[in-house]
Amino acid sequence: MSMFKRLFLTAYILQLSLPALAEQQAEVDPWEGFNRAMFSFNAALDRYALKPVTQGYQAVTPDIIETGVGNFFGNLADVGSIVNNVLQFKPEAAVKDFSRVVFNTTIGLGGLIDVATPMGLPEHNEDFGQTLGYWGMETGPYLVLPFLGPSNVRDGIGRIPDSMVDPVGEVNPIRTRNQLYGLRVVDTRAGLFAAEELLSGDRYIAMRDAYLQRREFLVNDGQVAAFDEDQF
Repeated sequence: MSMFKRLFLTAYILQLSLPALAEQQAEVDPWEGFNRAMFSFNAALDRYALKPVTQGYQAVTPDIIETGVGNFFGNLADVGSIVNNVLQFKPEAAVKDFSRVVFNTTIGLGGLIDVATPMGLPEHNEDFGQTLGYWGMETGPYLVLPFLGPSNVRDGIGRIPDSMVDPVGEVNPIRTRNQLYGLRVVDTRAGLFAAEELLSGDRYIAMRDAYLQRREFLVNDGQVAAFDEDQF
């Protein structure tokens, strides 16, 4: 199951325990007023622009091409995973991610086909926010970024070095680079359609708690007692 589906499934489960979580809200979300405003802004942008574009993309794009596009961007993301696994002193994971890039780029026709996963080389999805967490940096308050969505102070800072190792940033001409950025946004949004139906009630709180729980899970490599990934 994709990361996005897990995010929304977690949100659904966390909604069942919202009363117990309310006492912690002021501590984890001191900027709630600003965050809710940004959440509303992003929701409106999605409703009137991104979602219709993505629905049109899905309507005219065969499933096999959609899968290929997702695999292509997943292959590019593995480059960042290599760097962050090295920074986290995880040589085995770094070698596996490097192997993923090599096999998917060559045998997988530029990353359009994921041949590495069936070969026993799963993706690790490491980013610089996780690296900062590995080195002991606290998350800081929850933060909703305009256009980018859920984050926190640590992950927001981590986006800067992540962008520096993003292969798309090296593409020229600029027009092609921007087209790739746009296609990646649409591909990411397309992966959310099925999962977002699980959200109900206060969508802001559900999304916030799911994001924070998921990030804690990733930073600790799954060693979080409150989150049982096997149930997904």
